[in-house]
Amino acid sequence: MSRDEDRIVSQRAPEAVGAFPHARRVGPFLFLSGIGPRVRGSREIPGVTLDAEGNVTSYDIEKQCLAVFGNVRTVLEDAGSSWDRIVDVTVFLTDMRRDFPAFNRLYAEHFADNQPTRTTVEINRLPTPIAIELKVIATIE
Repeated sequence: MSRDEDRIVSQRAPEAVGAFPHARRVGPFLFLSGIGPRVRGSREIPGVTLDAEGNVTSYDIEKQCLAVFGNVRTVLEDAGSSWDRIVDVTVFLTDMRRDFPAFNRLYAEHFADNQPTRTTVEINRLPTPIAIELKVIATIE
């Protein structure tokens, strides 16, 4: 992980798709940039099948959810925080009707002990061919 004052860039999480860090620390809070299910160092997106032109032909929202949760954990840990310190989650889904039930079930399992506030929003697309992205705020000592 590299830090430039309050800017945090994980060496284990997927690379950012723009000019922004994985997180920024402000006082006792850690603000994560949007985190998706991509795999560091590759074009792989767990649960996504692409055609030759890069269009999504099918996807598994459960695999994407689990990959996103893993990537969020990685950024939190590399920044000195943890999953149980999450206080707020904003969820972006590209197909609320299709994906919300599975996402909501997995979310309930992974946040059984820590229940942060949450907002879930449907959007028509994300910058890469993914179906879910999380924006997280956590505390840090």
